Amino acid sequence: MTDVGVPGRARVHREVVSYVRRSARMRPNQRRAWERHGADYVLEVPARETSTSVDPAARVDLRAAFGRTAPLVVEIGPGTGESLVAMAAARPGVDVLAFEVYAPAVAQLVGALARAQLDNVRIVAANAAEGLQHLLDEATVTELWTFFPDPWPKARHHKRRLVDADFAALASSRLVPGGRWRLATDWADYARQMREVLDAQPGLVREPGGRWADRPVTRFEARGLAAGREVSDLTYVRVPDER
Repeated sequence: MTDVGVPGRARVHREVVSYVRRSARMRPNQRRAWERHGADYVLEVPARETSTSVDPAARVDLRAAFGRTAPLVVEIGPGTGESLVAMAAARPGVDVLAFEVYAPAVAQLVGALARAQLDNVRIVAANAAEGLQHLLDEATVTELWTFFPDPWPKARHHKRRLVDADFAALASSRLVPGGRWRLATDWADYARQMREVLDAQPGLVREPGGRWADRPVTRFEARGLAAGREVSDLTYVRVPDER
């Protein structure tokens, strides 16, 4: 049985995660992009039982993967990369590591990166929470981008939202002192939850200001605005430990 994240992995029992699992079936153009350019952009990471998990013993050599040492930006859930490609192109001096679990989206992102001839993006097709925990050391991430995570709008599903106290502690630990966590959502109650959780997280301080001007408006965001939803942008800075 084909997996829901990366072709060739077996699918087994599904753990509770913050994202919706979808079919891994690709359109022909996506399959071609994966076959031609996947090895250039997708980092193979050992999994546990489930296709989008990360083995606790897994490691990635980012210096070897990018061919250099540069400030690291991590994006969670870039989808097809409509905003990621533009933001990475505007920042050639940083390395961008993207976590995306939806295989057709990864393939489309790979194709977009190849067409743009970008070499500062790598993708891990796995759960971002496990990726942050097992693949990245503390104080190594210059910026963390979490734009429009699944809002899980029904109250009984709120426990599946990505931004909770446990994830906030993990994400904060991976940021360098002075590093920024940038978030956006078009669900008002999720924005309130983000503020409550992150305001309470030791080591994080909210920056004043509204929408981050460097983040392009995607078709997804435009649909939300057209539906009357207000987009909230939040930025938190990791402050140095007081010792």
